[in-house]
Formats: sequence, structure tokens, C-alpha cells
Amino acid sequence: MLNIHKVSVSFQGDYLFEDITFRLGNGDRVGLVGKNGAGKSTLLKILSGELETSSGQIAEEKDLRIGFLKQDIDFIFGRTVLEESYQAFSEIKALEAKIEDINTQLAERTDYESDGYHQLMIDLNEIQHQYEIIGGYSYQGETEKILQGLGFKREDFNKLTDTFSGGWRMRIELAKLLLQHNDVLLLDEPTNHLDIESIIWLETFLKGYTGAVVIVSHDKMFLDNVTNRTIEISLGRIYDYPKPYTKYLVLREEMRIQQLASQKNQQKQIEQTEKLIEKFRAKASKATMAQSLIKKLDKIDRIEVDADDNSVMTLNFPVSITPGKVVVESEGVAKHYGDLQVLNNVELLVDRDSKIAFVGQNGQGKSTLAKIIVGDVDYEGKLKLGHNVQIGYFAQNQAEYLDGSRTVLDTMIDAANETNRSKVRDILGSFLFRGDDVDKYVRVLSGGERNRLALAKLLLQPLNVLVMDEPTNHLDIKSKNVLKEALRKFEGTLILVSHDRDFLKGLTNKVYEFKDQRIREYLGDIDFYLEQRNIENLRDIEKRDVVKKQVDKTQSKQSYQNQKKLKSINNRLSKVESQINQLEKEIKDIDVAMETNYNATVAQANFFENYQHKKDLLQEYMENWEGIQLELEKL
Repeated sequence: MLNIHKVSVSFQGDYLFEDITFRLGNGDRVGLVGKNGAGKSTLLKILSGELETSSGQIAEEKDLRIGFLKQDIDFIFGRTVLEESYQAFSEIKALEAKIEDINTQLAERTDYESDGYHQLMIDLNEIQHQYEIIGGYSYQGETEKILQGLGFKREDFNKLTDTFSGGWRMRIELAKLLLQHNDVLLLDEPTNHLDIESIIWLETFLKGYTGAVVIVSHDKMFLDNVTNRTIEISLGRIYDYPKPYTKYLVLREEMRIQQLASQKNQQKQIEQTEKLIEKFRAKASKATMAQSLIKKLDKIDRIEVDADDNSVMTLNFPVSITPGKVVVESEGVAKHYGDLQVLNNVELLVDRDSKIAFVGQNGQGKSTLAKIIVGDVDYEGKLKLGHNVQIGYFAQNQAEYLDGSRTVLDTMIDAANETNRSKVRDILGSFLFRGDDVDKYVRVLSGGERNRLALAKLLLQPLNVLVMDEPTNHLDIKSKNVLKEALRKFEGTLILVSHDRDFLKGLTNKVYEFKDQRIREYLGDIDFYLEQRNIENLRDIEKRDVVKKQVDKTQSKQSYQNQKKLKSINNRLSKVESQINQLEKEIKDIDVAMETNYNATVAQANFFENYQHKKDLLQEYMENWEGIQLELEKL
């Protein structure tokens, strides 16, 4: 399907990776992993054809369709969610325009017996046939199904994309990609903007995907659930094994241990041979033997141990000054976006040195309350910060808070003041921005590199309160561990928005659960909270459909009534579907008759009126079918 042979990429003479070779085939679900900046997103751009290689070849099958989900996307404003999603069907939309044009001409013209009118009918029949073949009558239902799987509700379909956050726009882009039926899917951090239910839906979708998938992700659980192969980019090389991520790590470590043992044994043999050479070299009678041993030594294929990139950033958040006892206090805080009420009558009291986790399903207001605290959005009610409070804020959507036209160094200098400007390069170095890296423009940085730059900026401002919204997005696993350790040592007040249990574990002593526009306080760490909620992990909280073990009599009665309604609706649905099938068959028979013997067919009395009546009736039945389907879904 796709062959990559000895591909290299270099920037200004330095190789990002060199002479990498691998093949992608149907059914391959590859987890592409590695440190931030190792070249994962660059490799995806090469596979998609967006970026040229410095050397090497990429061979692909004829008419191969490749879909690419990037970390950052550009949207055309003014379209609804459905209109934007339908952009995935460019061929279908073009045929729809042709059908509409021909129908308009047929309605306006009266020269029914002319050759031109006859040709229009033939053209219409051919286009409708082609339209049916490529899925013109099913793409709308398929689109709605995908959108609902990604978390959209029916009432969202006709809302403008302008009104949605970057994360929801990313879901629309993902929906378009999944609707295009590509042969190869390239997904760059697809789970960063998805809640748990949507992640689980995407996992199921990808498991059944017959083409090839390459996924860049730092979500270990997602990789383990979806992939069957792992390719790691490390120090310019790739390591390719037919195992999901966790099993790959075990396998690679076992191989490194074997390599070390083999290398150690080989080194012993080499040292013994060298001693014999020195010993025989001194004697003329043994000179021939010494030469023989030297040749043998030269022919030895030296065992190399796979290098491992262990470089990590260094991070420490110093507290500026001691704030007052109460850091944040809110009373009756509410927030709505248009008709959507997100928060209502929220009461919050944050004491100095608290370590707080905001958890709950996406869309329940976690990020919104974080933005209210840092003064990023307006709201109703009262909220005040305590004495001497200095807040450092890490936003989830870093791309919107960093200027892509500035370099890494300029970004830091802009954020610095007179006292710490001289330390900018040292800070950047500790965050792995070294040498020419500081002259890179922000727009060319990977998602993980942008997160590291945003963390570095935090160190330039005085702070005693940290508000962090999904700080682990885009960060590689080693960087996550460094960040967690730095937050664990932080002596100020911490507010963390996250659904990552492993990351939250050991960091917080208080949990606020966001649900139904309110918040509920749990005085304990994340494990205590999960224990109180009697669940194993955050996935269980964020699922919308909670199955209760005990059903009381009222629920049983309600269930019986629902079963009766369900049966009635299904009967109506079957009847309408039968009527639709019958009408579609009748219309198709007429189309065939017109194609084979046009004049005789249209000569029948009131032919065009009857023909149009059948089409109108079909449209009426289709609308009726949609209405019944809605009833069925609600039930």
C-alpha cells in the first residue's frame, strides 16, 4: 500500500531522522511514538505528501487516498456543523448541484417533445444513477451517525462552527476524515480534544477500520486498545515491532538487555584475542598466527546496543510571595454561552496551599471555571482573588495563546522582565530548546514543544497559584513525569483540570466534580474520590450512560411501557420503509422506461404530473421516516 525506503529529513544540515525504511499495509494500526520534537508530526506530513524528503523514496499504490488529521486546523467560518461536515463529500455535492440545475431546467421548460428536453431527462437519469452508486442517498445519515459518535447532539447540527471551541472544531475535522473512506488515516494526537466517551467510540471505529492507520499519541491506553504495531522514532532511527505500545516497551527492554549481554560477551572475546595478538606479535615464529588473528578481529561484526534518548526537561515552579489565607472565593457564579448554560450558582472557596483537581465529563464547565478564575472570560455572580494572589495560567489550547510569527527566543524575551531577561536562554536550555532551536518560529513547533515553551514562560512570571488546564496534552511520557514531579514539589496553590487518573494521583488533596452546571466537593485525593463514587476510574464517570444494577418497580413499569411504544414505533417504521421501497422501485422502472423508449413513455396521459407526484410522495415518506427515527432515538 505504502512503502517508505531510506527516507531522510534534515533541517539546516542536521538530520531529524536518517535512512528510515518501513511499509504500511491494510490492517496496520501503527502507534507512532517518540519524544517531543523527534519528528513524529514531520513524518506524518511526509506520508501525506505535504512535506518533501531530503532523500529517499516513497512508493504508493495508484489512486491511494490518504486522510490527515493535523494538530492545528484552519476553518472557514459561516458554515453550520452539517455544512462543514458535508465538505467531505465534494463529488456528491457536485452531483447534487448538477441534479438541481437539471431539475430547474425541466421545471421551467415546456418543450417536452424536443431533443434538448429528452437529453436533459437522459442526463438526469445518468447523474442520479451515479449519485446513488457513490452514496448520495445515504451520506447524510452516515454524517449524522459519525457526528453523534463524536459527541455532537442533533440540536448542534445547524449551529455555526464559529460558536464551537477549537476542540469541538477538531471533532468536526475528524468526522470529515472518517467520512471520506480513505485508504490510509494519519492521526496527529486525535484524543487531545475528545472526552472519554468519544475516545471509546473512536477506539471502536478504528478497530474495525480495514485500511492502514498511523496514530501519533501519548495516550498509552488509547494506543494499547487500538494499535497492533509500534514505530518509535529515537535519535534519528526508528524501532518497528508488531506489538501495541506497552508490549513494545517490554519487548524493546528485553532486546536491550540481550544486546548488552551479547555485547559484553563479545567484548570479552575481543579482549582475549587482542591479548593473544600482543603475545604472538613478539615472537617471530608466531607472527603468521598473529596476522591471522588480526584479520579475524577485523571481520567481527561489532554488536551495538540501541541508543535511548534519556534527555528530559528540568522544571521547578518557585513561589513568589505568600498570599492571604483565602486564595479564591466565589458566590453565585454563573456562565452561559448563548442559550447554553454551563455553570449556575457555583460556590467555591480555595484556601492557600490547596491542591485541587477539577474532574468530570467534557462540556460541564471545568475549563470555563478555570478561565473565570484567571480573568479570561466574563461571568455572572461574584468572584474575588485573595491578598497578594499571583496566578500562573496554563491554557489547554496553547496554539491560541502563543504567537506563531515569533521565534522561541522572542516569545520568552517578550514575557520576561528586567530581572529575569538574562536567564531566558538558560531557562530555554533546561526545557530542551538548545542551540538553533531557540530561533525556530512557534508555528513550526510540535504540540509537545509548544507545551514546553508555555511551561517555560510560566517561570518568567511571579506566581503563587497555578491553574493548569489539561497540561499533559501533547507531552511525551517522560515530560509528563517531569511535570508531575515539579507540581508535587510546588509549595503554592494548585488547580488542575484533567481526566488523567495516573497524572492526578498523588498531586491533589481535594476534588471538585463538575456535573449539571454545579460542582461538588470531595475532601480527599483522586483515589478517595473514586472510592466515594464507587468506580474504578475516570472513564466510568465520563460515560453518559450509567447502567444501574438495581431497578425498582417504577422503573420496571416504565420499561414495560417503553417496550410497547418501541414495538409500535418499529411497526410504523417498517410500514414507511415498505412504502419507500415500493415508490423507489416504481420511479426506477419509469426511469428505465424513459431511457429505453422515451416518446412512448411520456406520451401517457398526465405522465409528468404523475411522475412528479411519486417523487413528492417519496420525499414525504422520507421525512416521515426521519421523524419516526427521531422518536426511536429519543425512546
